[in-house]
Amino acid sequence: MKPDRFDEGRFEYGEPVRVTRNVRNDGTYPGIDVGVLLVRRGSVGHIINVGTFLQDQVIFTVHFLTQDIMVGCRLEELISADDPWNPSRFEFRDKVVCTLDLGVQGNVLVSKGTEGEVYKVIRDDEKIKYHVAFYDRTLLVPETVLAPAHPETFTEPEL
Repeated sequence: MKPDRFDEGRFEYGEPVRVTRNVRNDGTYPGIDVGVLLVRRGSVGHIINVGTFLQDQVIFTVHFLTQDIMVGCRLEELISADDPWNPSRFEFRDKVVCTLDLGVQGNVLVSKGTEGEVYKVIRDDEKIKYHVAFYDRTLLVPETVLAPAHPETFTEPEL
């Protein structure tokens, strides 16, 4: 008999969940080139299985009906489909530039136009914020002051 809940009560089998990051083929999905987008962040699927990878990572198999695809997702990539969803413009590892000087108490820490890399998306309220690494500093930056570092290759997400 399968337990009703697993992984500290996070999700039930069959429960709808939303993926918070784009899911790209990491080489484990057959017949599709590595790096190809499989499921766009914000998509809703259903938990159909749970397992482990390398004996310490819990992996949920999620069936995305709209795309008719099943992919493995880590817990930190999923939220309940009932949870509020606040889509973000950028995601983990996106290269961004600040559109104005960033500073604290009048001291400029990062100059306008400096390139950084998104390390975390913060969706705690209606305004999206990011942990962005600029050289040797990581700052909490609102989405409104960031732009794509390479707009010619950046694809705007469907918000």
